[in-house]
Amino acid sequence: MSRIGELGHKLYSGEVSYDIVGRRRRWYTISAVVVLIAVLSLAFRGLNLGIEFTGGAEFQVPSSSCTIEQVRTAATDSGASVSSVTELGGQSIRVTTEAVDNAEGLTIRGALAETCGVQPDDVSVQLVGPTWGGEITQKALTALAVFLGLVSLFLAVYFDWRMAVSALVALIHDIVITIGVYSLLQFEVTPSTVIGVLTILGYSLYDTVVVFDKVKENTRGVLGQSRRTYSQAANLAVNQTLVRSVNTSIVALLPVGAILFVGAGLLGAGTLKDLSLALFVGIAAGTYSSVFIATPLLAQLMERDPQMQALARRVQSRGSAAKGRSAAAPVPAGAGGGGGSGKGSGGAPQGASDEAGASGEAPDSGDDAMERARARRTSGPRNQPKRTSRSKR
Repeated sequence: MSRIGELGHKLYSGEVSYDIVGRRRRWYTISAVVVLIAVLSLAFRGLNLGIEFTGGAEFQVPSSSCTIEQVRTAATDSGASVSSVTELGGQSIRVTTEAVDNAEGLTIRGALAETCGVQPDDVSVQLVGPTWGGEITQKALTALAVFLGLVSLFLAVYFDWRMAVSALVALIHDIVITIGVYSLLQFEVTPSTVIGVLTILGYSLYDTVVVFDKVKENTRGVLGQSRRTYSQAANLAVNQTLVRSVNTSIVALLPVGAILFVGAGLLGAGTLKDLSLALFVGIAAGTYSSVFIATPLLAQLMERDPQMQALARRVQSRGSAAKGRSAAAPVPAGAGGGGGSGKGSGGAPQGASDEAGASGEAPDSGDDAMERARARRTSGPRNQPKRTSRSKR
């Protein structure tokens, strides 16, 4: 069995356990710091919205005979208000400007073609109005609101309203961190980014539901026993699904990371970069939140219930009683005698003295032990008279 498989078995059986729920303050602090950084970045730096949201014009020109600075200068000299100039995989250069009309677009297109020594038809132009960008933003927010509403309803009906609250907190945690990374890195936000964010919300929810389902199984009938509290049962569920969550995340992150670092970094595919960054950050944040945020928060909410508090007191009382019985248990006879020589009184071995004490008899002396051994040897099967065979009867 591999080490990961062996660890998973020990986590599932409870032989190895990480106190994830009990250390929830630590995870809350880590998340609070990351979320605070994301919020501050959004407040002071904002998002680098693409022309799909703000409106504007996009020009793509072959970069075989010109540089980024030449393209920027040509666009500026033609009267355009340049927003960004980026190189796409060493094959073309993309220029984004503020909104222009058709005549201004043709002028900019001709200036770029002349600078790079290509035909005007080789320069692609895309004009996007601000109205279309506003509609995209509104539809994205509407889709997000509908998604969160349906998720809350499903979790409240299938599980419990406290599970719904915990899952929503984890989802908002993932959204803020993912958008904060876009703000920190100033990656352009495009419709592909919105698709990626909605996708990772589904992934995060799936991982959380798997953990919650195990929590529900472990806590079924928890009020009728006094061995473990709700938090302890929830922590066991997190440990039992921990290896599965990590393995699923790694398998999901490997192809997404390949798209992000190879496809976008080396090939310069802008759409792949916008989609893969949201997926990469969201999957990592979703795995973290489902294990370290959703379940500890659920246990904290459940422990506020008076019945769960009474259960915690019963478990604590049972543990204190067990410790008292263990402390009051008698020490075995002869455990500390013999001056550490390993023998009991009268020269008999310590093990023989313990057995005799356990049976209520005094330990044998040396002569009695020798007599009994001689009797066993003389009364064995080999010393019994031989039986006459049937042929001689």
